[in-house]
Amino acid sequence: MIETANDEKKTSAAVKAVALTAAGLALLSGCGEPKAVPMNDEYAGDSGESSAAADGSDAGSDTANATNPTAKSTHSQPTSDKQDTGNYADGDYKVQGVYGPIGEDTIDVTITVKDGNVAKVDVVGHPFTTISKGHQDDFAAAINGVVDGKPLKNLKIDTVAGASWTSDAFNEALKVAREEASIQ
Repeated sequence: MIETANDEKKTSAAVKAVALTAAGLALLSGCGEPKAVPMNDEYAGDSGESSAAADGSDAGSDTANATNPTAKSTHSQPTSDKQDTGNYADGDYKVQGVYGPIGEDTIDVTITVKDGNVAKVDVVGHPFTTISKGHQDDFAAAINGVVDGKPLKNLKIDTVAGASWTSDAFNEALKVAREEASIQ
C-alpha cells in the first residue's frame, strides 16, 4: 500500500510536468510568429524601449497612446483601420517588425514609396543576441538591392542574406506599409 501511494504521487507529478511543458510551448508558439505595427507617433524608431525619463518617471507613455490609438505591445497582432487598396501615396512609412521565439528581436523599417514603387528602404535592427545582430546587419546591407524600384503592390521577399526570420518580419512590415500608404 505504501508503494501504491508513492507511485500515484510520481504519476501525478509527471502529469503536472507534462501539462506545464505543453502550456509553456503553447505560449511560446504564439509569440514566435513575426508581426509588424505602424510606427507613426513621436516615438517611432525606439523599438519599444522604455520612454522613462532620467528621473524615473514614465514621461510620454500616455502621449504615445493618444497620438496613435492603434499602438500595441510588440507581442500583439498588427492592427490598422486601413486596408490595402493597391493605390499608394508617396511618402515614408515606418513600421516595426517583431520576431523570434518570444518576440525578442525587432527591426525598424522605413519604406520610401514613390509612384507606387519602393524607392528606398532603411532597416535599423535591435537584436537580442550577437547572432541576431549579424543576421540583421547582413539583411540591412542587402535589402535595397532586392526591393528598390519594385512595385509595392504584392511585394514579398524570399530569404535575404540568409536571414530568414528577419526576412519574415520584413514581409510583415511590407503588409503594414501597404495598409498605411493606401489611398482610401
